[in-house]
Amino acid sequence: MSVAKRGLRNWLGALGLAVSVMSTPLTAEEYAASFKNTDINEFIQVVGRNLGKTIIIDPNVRGKIDVRSYDVMNEEQYYQFFLNVLEVYGFAVVEMESGVLKVIRDRDAKTSSLPVMDADSRGSGDAMVTRVVPVENVSVRELAPLLRQLNDQSGGGMVVSYDPSNVIMMTGRSETVQRLVEIIERVDRAGDQDVDMIHLEYASASEIVRIAQSLYEKSNNDGTPPLLIPKIVADERSNSVIVSGEPRARARVVKLIKQLDQDLKSEGNTRVFYLKYAKAPEVVEVLNDVSRSIQAESEQQTSNTNTTRRRNNNDSVSISPHEPTNSVVITAQQDMMASLEKVIHDLDIRRAQVQVEAIIVEIMEGDNVNFGVQWISEDGGMVQYNDGSQVPIGSLAAGAYQAREQPGTTTTRITDGGVEVTTTEPDEPGDISLLANLLGSVNGMMFGTIQNDWAAVVQAVTQDTNSNILATPSIVTVDNEEASFLVGQEVPTITGSTTGDNNDNPFQTVDRTEVGIKLKVTPQINEGDAVQMTIEQEVSSLSGATSVDVIINKREMKTTVMADDGETIVLGGLIDEDVQESVSKIPLLGDIPVLGRLFSSTSTSKQKRNLMVFIRPTIVRNGKRMREISSAKYNYMRALQLDERSRGISLMPMEESPVMNEWDSELTLPPGFEEYLDNKQPEKEND
Repeated sequence: MSVAKRGLRNWLGALGLAVSVMSTPLTAEEYAASFKNTDINEFIQVVGRNLGKTIIIDPNVRGKIDVRSYDVMNEEQYYQFFLNVLEVYGFAVVEMESGVLKVIRDRDAKTSSLPVMDADSRGSGDAMVTRVVPVENVSVRELAPLLRQLNDQSGGGMVVSYDPSNVIMMTGRSETVQRLVEIIERVDRAGDQDVDMIHLEYASASEIVRIAQSLYEKSNNDGTPPLLIPKIVADERSNSVIVSGEPRARARVVKLIKQLDQDLKSEGNTRVFYLKYAKAPEVVEVLNDVSRSIQAESEQQTSNTNTTRRRNNNDSVSISPHEPTNSVVITAQQDMMASLEKVIHDLDIRRAQVQVEAIIVEIMEGDNVNFGVQWISEDGGMVQYNDGSQVPIGSLAAGAYQAREQPGTTTTRITDGGVEVTTTEPDEPGDISLLANLLGSVNGMMFGTIQNDWAAVVQAVTQDTNSNILATPSIVTVDNEEASFLVGQEVPTITGSTTGDNNDNPFQTVDRTEVGIKLKVTPQINEGDAVQMTIEQEVSSLSGATSVDVIINKREMKTTVMADDGETIVLGGLIDEDVQESVSKIPLLGDIPVLGRLFSSTSTSKQKRNLMVFIRPTIVRNGKRMREISSAKYNYMRALQLDERSRGISLMPMEESPVMNEWDSELTLPPGFEEYLDNKQPEKEND
């Protein structure tokens, strides 16, 4: 029985819902609506079916509605009725370009693809639209907060101002947006923008403008509307000030100018300008030239009676530097003082710096092969080569002869008393100094043999030389200032020698030559980020010594180049390959195939050198950039020290190598001092 009652109740509920949801079209264009306790999704579907529109419903759209229309509505009224109902219940309709309608919550409508309307297509009713309205005479930054109070912010409305273009963007119901547009049109009216020109008698126009602008800049920062801030311009030609803006703002500026334009008791005054970056003596030189130019120009412009009256009494200008405080002391007329002050302001600026990094790469490969056979006969004949690759066999023979042991001698003599005395001298060792020097100069293999009356010496050596040099000097200097860098040593070189009469009291003059890696550069920052550099770069090293003086290898480059900020460019280089072959031989015998090797000395060498120099400028315009570069170099060196500490010190396992502090940390005393101070503190407490 309960099951039957429950089925009957469900059937009656469905019938009631069908009766309550009634929106029956009376004719093709007339509708009557009555919805009681109807699900809003059912309401939307009924309206969409009647209007023949495709409607997409957001899942967040839920609830019941109660609404009834007692009048017959046409299609437009019926659609507006649909929009009004959704607005009351907190929902909005967004019409897509394809004609499809989306039903979403009010607060989600402003982020949807709303149509952008203009004056010709305003939209109607409660449809969600967006309007962009340009404003000509008032500030949108001041107008936007007022419009937000009139717009339904919680219902998806939004008012945004864009200051650069002075436009207002509004999103909301069509009728609400149109009402805001009408308010903007009434507020956006041109104000009174007349112009006042004030001729000055005593003060300088540029100085007056500077003072007035500094006052109104503070007002602008405090939030004063821009329209209430007057525009002030100086006319140097007529020594006048031009003011435009609202009447009250202009009146305040005119009053201020008249108070400042007063005759001073003293025609001249003295001021001290403390410089931050520039050097006082250099600035004084420029100011003297500028003051002379201004005075010469003022003497020619005699038509300006105001200026003539101010300067007739005293045209003297005194400009002096005070180096201890790096300041400039100026005594001059007010207008001259204002001109010189502007020059000081423009000169006393922080100059940009340039970090110049050079990369010097040199790769060298060398091969050298020497082979020779020398002969000597006991009767005095020999085959010898003095080409520098062989030790002369004659010198070897002489050294061997001097190195032979000298046999001792026995001497017998009879004294006056008839006694026979025998004296025996021991064997004396030979002098091996010459032979030792000759053998010490042998490079490679030396083999000697003696057969009968002939001796032969065979020498052979092969040398392979490879070197890879990488140097990266870097230096930082101020724009347009020369900087130099040297890592090396000073080598004494003889520049002259003098002897007195009869070759007595000789002396030599010695100069010191810098040997190592040198870099001299003068950067100039051009307009933009290009850097022009005058560069002198040198890599030198000691190659050996001669009987006269030392031999210095030098690779030097002087040039002027242009590079962009941070760009690596090649300054130049050298690719050199040198092959030399030398043969010394006995005529005829040295030309015999194979056997001719026994009567010749051959030396072959091949050297290949690749040298390239690169450079990279980096512009440093502020302290932040300098700290970044310095910290990178600092941390790199500290990482090397930490790596060295991790390896430890040989034979001193308990000791640690020094390491720099972390970047930006406070400087600390060495560990020994810290330990000493820690130990002294308890002693004082015990005393």
